[in-house]
Amino acid sequence: MAQIRLYVDHPLGPQERVSLSQDQAHYLFGVMRLAVGANVFLFNGRDGEWHAQVIAASKKNGVLNCKVQTKSLQLPPDLWLVFAPIKKDRTSFIVEKAAELGAARIIPMQTEYTQSANRVRQDRLQAHALEAAEQCGGTYVPEVAALQKLTTILDTWDSKRWILFCDERKVDKPLILPTNNGPWAIFIGPEGGFSSKERDRLNNMECARTMSLGPRILRADTAAVAAMTLWQHALGDWT
Repeated sequence: MAQIRLYVDHPLGPQERVSLSQDQAHYLFGVMRLAVGANVFLFNGRDGEWHAQVIAASKKNGVLNCKVQTKSLQLPPDLWLVFAPIKKDRTSFIVEKAAELGAARIIPMQTEYTQSANRVRQDRLQAHALEAAEQCGGTYVPEVAALQKLTTILDTWDSKRWILFCDERKVDKPLILPTNNGPWAIFIGPEGGFSSKERDRLNNMECARTMSLGPRILRADTAAVAAMTLWQHALGDWT
């Protein structure tokens, strides 16, 4: 059977007993057909990953007993993804891939051309980030922030955090990867791109750096994955 990983909001440690919610019990014992004695791997975003064993199982609840730590806590690089929501399924895709690729924080933003802001459900997007962490073997779940206006984000921006601004108007320019160390954020605009006013404001920020993503204009979800991949290769934990 494939390794089953489960996020729990509970302290993890030697012989720590973890009570399951009804949804978690249904997943383990109803969907995955586990029984007493089965092995599960748990993580909580704080204590690493632990091998646990089922010691009580029913349709509505259950108890797991932690045995041994199998991974220490692995924090991602200090990279945020700030993106404009697009169509429902593609917004979920961006959040899932951002969690898999090692974003420390994910921030949906409303720009002048954002058309899907009213469809953003923070709780659902957070659930997608959690599921992605379970699937990819991560021990950390990035926070998905509430939707914020781009102007609000920039008004309170910490100038010590660099901004990597992906500008579709520079598709014919050479690709220049970032080299500055320190915390970063990648900004991905909506379908239709940033407005001229938004682009000018970003370009006038001393902490912002513009990057081309090649000779073709990418969809917003593709651009998010491409930009995070390039950043991880240049400055992240892939190097």
